[in-house]
Amino acid sequence: MKEITYFYLKNCPYCRKADAIIERLIKENPKFAEIPIKKIEESENPKIAERYDYYYVPCLWIGQEKLHEGVPTEEQIRKVLEKALEE
Repeated sequence: MKEITYFYLKNCPYCRKADAIIERLIKENPKFAEIPIKKIEESENPKIAERYDYYYVPCLWIGQEKLHEGVPTEEQIRKVLEKALEE
């Protein structure tokens, strides 16, 4: 199982949408609840955010691979969570 790094902004409506999607997907598949998700508030952690190449939040990474950026859909978020479960 791999850790997801999740960049967000507190007042971002798309980040709140991604949070709701993640919550819903965890209810559907409890295995997703086991995935470690490191949430990083971009404006509070600029030095960390600068090390990643992205423009929009929410932005989800596994290691140095960007898996999602921008307006989330359930399908996109599900793919990220499924990839995190892969060994």
